[in-house]
Formats: sequence, structure tokens, C-alpha cells
Amino acid sequence: MLALGTPAPDFRLPDTLSDRVLGLAELRAEAATLVMFICNHCPYVKHVNAELVRLARDYQGLGVGFVAISSNDAAAYPEDAPAEMTATGRALGYSFPYLYDESQAVARAFDAACTPDFFLFDAGLRLAYRGRLDDSTPGNSRPVTGAELRAALDALLAGREVSERQQPSLGCSIKFRKR
Repeated sequence: MLALGTPAPDFRLPDTLSDRVLGLAELRAEAATLVMFICNHCPYVKHVNAELVRLARDYQGLGVGFVAISSNDAAAYPEDAPAEMTATGRALGYSFPYLYDESQAVARAFDAACTPDFFLFDAGLRLAYRGRLDDSTPGNSRPVTGAELRAALDALLAGREVSERQQPSLGCSIKFRKR
């Protein structure tokens, strides 16, 4: 996992929702920037998609930038191909870019391990939080609240330190191509 305080790795990737190539420079926001590694096929992502939309709705107006990235091997997982990403992002009402990392270099630069995986950077693009959304999974009865990520966002917005007690994400492994 990336160490807290690590600068955000730079990237430029195609956005499946706007057909533009976007980079960290355009996507960073004044208060914080959240980079989410997600995909279409993973049941863990499907479980939290509505909360991702709510999070963006609740925090984008407060100076937080959101970006989702899919790094899965689309040849092996066709549901994660760019055209399917476009359809999913539009159907779910994503208000943030949904980028395709075909080379998988961005996932490797972030040490992203699974979907969903969350990386929250402060105004200076230093890593303040990496881990899970909350303690809900498709297999337990806990509600999806986004509590842990929301606490980190709220701390950053209030100028407080984000707690170093952070739990890693659980989900489907990123589907790296076989070399």
C-alpha cells in the first residue's frame, strides 16, 4: 500500500464518459481529490455504487474532486471494456470521470489491489487516506454508509488530521493481464 503522505502518482487516461483524455492536473480539486479504482463486474463495486454517487453529490460542491479508474483486463473481463464502462457510468449517473487504464500502469503506480479501492489526497496531492469505504460487504448485513471514507473527507475539509487507523479495502482483485 502507498504510504500516507505519498504524492499522488501522475496519470493521463481516456474518460469513457466524455471521450476526452484527462490527467491529474485537470482532475485535482481545491480541497481534496479522491481516486477510486472500480470496475463493472465486481459484486463489491455493485454493492457500493449508489453510495459512490451519493458521495460525489455530497462532496463535489465542497471542493472535492472525484475520479474513477478501471484497470481490469477487458479482454478477459468484457463487462469491464470501455463501451460497457460508458453504459454503466451513464446508467448509474456518475458525475465524475470513469477512466480506462488499459496499460494497467496507473493501478500499479497506486499499488491498487482490488475493486473498490480508495485513495484520498489532500489539497497538496499528498495521500491522506487509503482503504475501504466502510465495513459493509455484499455478504454481511451492514448498511452501506461510506462512514470511514466520509470521516476522512470531513477531517480534511475541517483542516484536521485524518486518522491513521485505516482498514484496507475488500473486493475483487484487479484483473492484471498475464505476462
